[in-house]
Amino acid sequence: MDTKTLSQYLDRQVVETPSWGYANSGTRFGTFVQDAAARSLEEKIDDAAQVQAFTGITPAIALHIPWDDSDDWPAVARYAGDRGIRIGAINPNVFQDQCYKFGSFGHPDPAVRQRAIDNHLRCIEVAAATGSRDLSLWFADGTNYPGQDCFRSRRQRFRQCFETVYAALQPQMRLLIEYKFFEPAFYHTDLCDWGQVALLCRHLGPQATVLVDTGHHAQGTNLEHIVATLLDEGLLGGFHFNGRKYADDDLTVGSINPYELFLIYNELVDAELSDDAALSAHARQVAYMFDQSHNLKGKIEATIQSAITVQESYAKALLVDRVALRAARAAMDIVGAEEVLKDAWHSDVRPLLRDWRSAKGLDPDPLAAFRRSGYEQRVAAERLARHGRAASGGGYQ
Repeated sequence: MDTKTLSQYLDRQVVETPSWGYANSGTRFGTFVQDAAARSLEEKIDDAAQVQAFTGITPAIALHIPWDDSDDWPAVARYAGDRGIRIGAINPNVFQDQCYKFGSFGHPDPAVRQRAIDNHLRCIEVAAATGSRDLSLWFADGTNYPGQDCFRSRRQRFRQCFETVYAALQPQMRLLIEYKFFEPAFYHTDLCDWGQVALLCRHLGPQATVLVDTGHHAQGTNLEHIVATLLDEGLLGGFHFNGRKYADDDLTVGSINPYELFLIYNELVDAELSDDAALSAHARQVAYMFDQSHNLKGKIEATIQSAITVQESYAKALLVDRVALRAARAAMDIVGAEEVLKDAWHSDVRPLLRDWRSAKGLDPDPLAAFRRSGYEQRVAAERLARHGRAASGGGYQ
């Protein structure tokens, strides 16, 4: 791929950043506060706008309801637009309130299930008011002990709740349904893998798709194989990108296994460049989002790091010599095929990306430029004066 064509593909790369990634967050053991962390929706939008201003590939912020609630959603959309970004995926929260102790869509009590449905319906209204296309859905539902509940009954409840939500979607909207194989449920999780979600999506219809979180898999899982399968089935809706060493660690993208990230992007690019028009169109509709809550790193700096990493991985995947790869595969030349991938992986795309940023009026080194800006120090002082210091504790604040 020549430099001009590659630059045109880079122009289209978009990754949403998560509002919750800019706020103080923690683990089950405690919350570690940062003075510069955002504590209002407007401050989260301000921080997301900083990442976009320095990277040029993060023009949307995903929201979490009710963490990011508002009485005037058109005003929120205008506030974001005035800062050069837009509202991205809307994420309903049905795992935090006490009533969800035994589940949400899978709960035995129809009143609790209705409460969860109502929150999703409200999120559809939020999406309509803000111009968002996607609802990104994750459920903590499951059981901790054998015999606690009936697997089949819970599955049927999930289907019924989803049918109600799906029927309320506007034509342009999509459901991105996430899965996680464990935590917080430790015996069984209702939506535990891509197959469970794929079956659900097939039942619901074409506006239901699978969301892959790169941290939500058992050790050794072949993520690129899952991605290829979902692309082939027309079911891949989006990604939550993060990194992990053991389980869902919320680490910076590519900080642990950058080669795996490249192999995932290789499958995505292979579909994007395919001669199969339907496959190519589907690949171009995949939504990319970060899902990271940085407890130790500066939140904006970590998000900029992630943006740089996914841009590098995408660029390397675009450089794969697909003619040579097809020839090696046809000849059953295993070593040759792998060397084609490794050649692209070892390419130093940093000069190319520096040139791309300069052509866009961006600083060639986004992280260094952000650090020079003094933004973090300035807002830390402003937010301390406005809110005081946040209290430590468990979970999100």
